[in-house]
Amino acid sequence: MKNRNLYLNQLIQFRDKELIKVITGLRRSGKSTLLSLFENYLIASGVDRKHIIRMNFESFEFDEITSYKELYAYIKKHINDTNKKHYILLDEVQQVSSWEKVINSFLVDANVDIYITGSNAYLLSSELSTLLSGRYVEIKMQPLSFKEYLDFLESDKEMSLQEKFNQYLTYGGLPTVVELLDSPDTIGPFLEGIYNTVLMKDVIERNGVRDAALLESILKFIAANIGSIVSTKKISDYLTSSGRKTTSDTIDNYLKMLENAFIIYKANRYDLKGKMFLKTLEKYYIVDMGIRNRLTGLRNTDYGHILENIVYLELLRRGYEVTIGKIASLEVDFVASKTNEKIYYQVSATIMDEKTRVRELRPLESISDNYPKFILTMDQTPFNDFAGIKVINIIDFLLESF
Repeated sequence: MKNRNLYLNQLIQFRDKELIKVITGLRRSGKSTLLSLFENYLIASGVDRKHIIRMNFESFEFDEITSYKELYAYIKKHINDTNKKHYILLDEVQQVSSWEKVINSFLVDANVDIYITGSNAYLLSSELSTLLSGRYVEIKMQPLSFKEYLDFLESDKEMSLQEKFNQYLTYGGLPTVVELLDSPDTIGPFLEGIYNTVLMKDVIERNGVRDAALLESILKFIAANIGSIVSTKKISDYLTSSGRKTTSDTIDNYLKMLENAFIIYKANRYDLKGKMFLKTLEKYYIVDMGIRNRLTGLRNTDYGHILENIVYLELLRRGYEVTIGKIASLEVDFVASKTNEKIYYQVSATIMDEKTRVRELRPLESISDNYPKFILTMDQTPFNDFAGIKVINIIDFLLESF
């Protein structure tokens, strides 16, 4: 079982704090493994196994626990020493109706530390956010970063770093994919299964979607247009041309459902001069390149937009709020913000061509503040500074410590 230290360290930091730790993310991105890693950490730190209550609601073992009363009774029964802290680890807890009541009750009445996972953002838009206002922390889990991917691959001297990166762009970073690389023919069916499960369980069943074909058409459109400005009108026009009439409201609703299942991410646009968010023309990115390529195929792929998608997800991993920057008629690919920190990024496959270089530099040169500005590219060049705008190779950027 490989470590996911980025996330494990967050759980360790919040251990024994009076907050519920909520781990969210796409199915099969590693949430259950993370709970197992944390369980091992607890045992290694001296916690008695009897004081760890671990339940996975996708396991048949807990199939009969479907109501909050049954869940309460099970946990209550397994708290065997009220003087000792018990660790409650619940996987895919949204399978149990009204589970929030149980979590709230134990948080208030028992000596416990609670960790839960879920594959849908409704986990936090339910009663939990009302019952536990300010008393939970969300840990947003993603498939493997490229740095993690290399750790999972272990040493493969026959492949260059560039070849490994190309493989990562092709098959994506779901942990199981790495185990299947010896038999590449199995990766497609695996990704298809994940995609179908997420779409069926976390979107269609969860939301009572009536038109599954329309939902899938919208997702395929987004997958084919990652990194491009998208509007409901643009999607509507595309669907109409394909013989599928729909409304803007339906498209908006379906996009939100896909966001809530962590399949797609929306990046809003921010006017850097007016210092305000713009309500239209956002961009969307896909959670995993393997799933994206399964949806669209590899032909007619915009390499620059794929790199943009990878960088966007990496910035999220690093804890930034990420927006698209607008400055007059120009656009900055990403504005990455944290408390007292802001960084501007342009992403381009190459800037060796002078016209491309001028085009990519212009938006960054138009920004008058002194926050750091970077161009991320696949170029390997000694020329890495243009009047204070730094140029970094994307692979080097992805392998940075942070």
